Amino acid sequence: MNRSACCAPFAVVLVALSGPVSADVLQFTGSAQSREGETLYEERHQVDGACENGVFRPIEHRVAYMRQAEGSSETFAEKTLDYSASAIRPTVNYRQSDFDESLKITYPASGSVAIAWQQPEGATKRSSTEISNKLVVDAGFDNLIRQHWDNIVSGESVKFRFLAPTRGTDYAFILEPAESADVKADHVVQIRPDSLLLKFLVDPIVLGYNEKGALTAYAGLTNVRENADQNYTAIIRYAVSNYPECKLTP
Repeated sequence: MNRSACCAPFAVVLVALSGPVSADVLQFTGSAQSREGETLYEERHQVDGACENGVFRPIEHRVAYMRQAEGSSETFAEKTLDYSASAIRPTVNYRQSDFDESLKITYPASGSVAIAWQQPEGATKRSSTEISNKLVVDAGFDNLIRQHWDNIVSGESVKFRFLAPTRGTDYAFILEPAESADVKADHVVQIRPDSLLLKFLVDPIVLGYNEKGALTAYAGLTNVRENADQNYTAIIRYAVSNYPECKLTP
């Protein structure tokens, strides 16, 4: 199995931001580096949401992917996610202009998910699949972790299924405590395949979170294409510039 096809959507994902920040906004920036320490690109995230019963509920998430070019930053990819219907199954609209690639994930009917992937060579692949139990889509994994925060801090594991949109299907994964030389954080977890076969084909994604429940680090395969054949594998370190007034976790 192509590793980027299975796990690329983990990457965490969404526009250069300006203007005043409201109380119900989470803003953070990520710097992606290779394992050799080379800076690859930067992510600028803004998550607009609402404070409900003292807990932040995400509604719309926007990401700009930027890199340095001729002394200035340029946006080479963008993503938007809409969590209005589900915090773990957002609609997704991603475009990476330097490869003329795009990915759209929508829910045209109850119980199904539709995928339209414009591949780097220009052909569009369309597929659909049923929404299985505990299905997580794209950056919905971040909200899954917050929903199970008590399990995380207690060192327990959580099973779920993750959509591999370029494959048009989903796979079983496990979220569990981890130790990592690349990720140092208040809480370190990994996401790995539940299948014995996939364990040999797909490396775990390692994530770091602070005590507030904010993502601080990511190590593994990203959703950003490096070339026509594969996506970047990177270590991304995040810094939060604005927290909502309410808590991120229950």
